Amino acid sequence: MEAQYVFTADVRLEPDQPSVRLEPSSAEATVTVFREAPEPGSEGWLFFRDTLWRGELGDPEYGCQLAAEWLGEPVESASFRELQVDQEYFAAFKDAIADDLEAFNAENVSEVLSKYLGSSIRVTDKS
Repeated sequence: MEAQYVFTADVRLEPDQPSVRLEPSSAEATVTVFREAPEPGSEGWLFFRDTLWRGELGDPEYGCQLAAEWLGEPVESASFRELQVDQEYFAAFKDAIADDLEAFNAENVSEVLSKYLGSSIRVTDKS
């Protein structure tokens, strides 16, 4: 069972030594960040509910803070790209959502997926 959240982040590079400086136009880089998704039902699995809304970061400033923590570098901007899941994870993910629809204030699993992830779920052939 495998799943990962995919983000992009604009990272601001800052030299550690005062004798080093960067060309201003080259001081930023866009990187793709892969964050392992916790197993459904385990601690942290509700990351999507607490962080995303309609396939976007619900709070972009908080998204930058998270990305900066993950990368150990200052982040200028961050955006969510997709949740990549294999078939097994996706089935377990939907089952865990169905077990507690009240926590999502939703009528069904499809509504939850749309509400928090929009169309940003990609199911892979891995299993």
